[in-house]
Amino acid sequence: MSQPIHWRNNPQILLLAMALVMPLVFSVWMALLNNFVVEKAAFTGAEIGILQSLREVPGFLAFTAVFVLLVLKEQTFALLSLAVLCLGIAATGYFPFEIGLYCTTVIMSIGFHYFETINQSLTLQWLDKDKAAHFMGKQLAVKSFASLFAYAAIWLLMEWLGFSYQTMYMLAGGLGLIIVVFLWTAFPRFSQPANQHKHMLMRKRYWLYYGLTFFSGARRQIFMVFASFMMVEKFGYSVGDISLLFIINYVFNLLFAPTIGKWIHKVGERRALIVEYIGLIGVFVGYALVQTSQMAAALYIIDHLFFAMAIAMKTYFQKIADPKDIASTAGVSFTINHIAAVVIPALLGVVWLTAPELVFFIGAGFAICSFVLALNIPGSPQAGNEVRANPFGWANDKIKADVPS
Repeated sequence: MSQPIHWRNNPQILLLAMALVMPLVFSVWMALLNNFVVEKAAFTGAEIGILQSLREVPGFLAFTAVFVLLVLKEQTFALLSLAVLCLGIAATGYFPFEIGLYCTTVIMSIGFHYFETINQSLTLQWLDKDKAAHFMGKQLAVKSFASLFAYAAIWLLMEWLGFSYQTMYMLAGGLGLIIVVFLWTAFPRFSQPANQHKHMLMRKRYWLYYGLTFFSGARRQIFMVFASFMMVEKFGYSVGDISLLFIINYVFNLLFAPTIGKWIHKVGERRALIVEYIGLIGVFVGYALVQTSQMAAALYIIDHLFFAMAIAMKTYFQKIADPKDIASTAGVSFTINHIAAVVIPALLGVVWLTAPELVFFIGAGFAICSFVLALNIPGSPQAGNEVRANPFGWANDKIKADVPS
């Protein structure tokens, strides 16, 4: 009879612990940001726009993670990235002026985006393919719990105990850093199933995954930027109302994300993504036509719940990928995802000035594009069976399909 694995020797425990730390500190930064920059740094829309653009730049440059792997192991890189995230957030309260906030934001964002890149790579490498979807659901539940804890801590410590912004940022970043140091010392360095490529690469046979990733980034920006803005501008939602919506979203993820992961494993990536994209088409059309605040809130919650189903996109890639490609492709996919993050808000912001509903119809168009791509996912994806049809005539053979780096 086999002995149970001690928690220190279980890489899944490390993945869940790291998944806890990131939102625990990042949620504090995000929740306090708008009030902090206005009250302490007298930011206007121009400065906050620059800050948010700077925050996305490290995501656009996530492909450079593969070059860092020339000198660092992935587990080491992930923990160091988490430490950088924590340090950037801990320092935020000490620099309540324009240049200072730009600098701490970039430092924080470098840690955030490198961690997200490497964490995705480690998750896909360390998990068996038949367990990945359920585990990713668990990760989402852990992240939701951490975010809920962070929001509750902000409410208790700032509203009732009078903690300052500076103290709150330092407390969040410091606590996160303590946990990272513990993880660094408590866990051994786990071996990698396959040695990863240490150069940037794109493969033609992954074209479907790249396309799904791009449109996912485009839709995410419309949800994050314009859906929330609509709630405030059109329906007069207060900060408390928006916070309550976020809390409901996190509670739903906490309760249902693991179940969604199991469901994805049962029905397969193709069916799961088709259901997600049909639902998102309806959500975006609903945003464009909605006339009541209650219906807008319902759409917002449904929209967020569909995000959990994006697990299927990652497990699809895990099934078709050469194990040696995972780290490099994780960086490339983050860059592809952030192409939209850099471009979409600015372009659609102009459209919003004259036709807000058109922004959401464009979002529905992105969802239709994703739906068409999802139809091309095979029932049993694997290396050599990446797509149902190959409209570009590209060979599925790995060697023929390689793109020089």
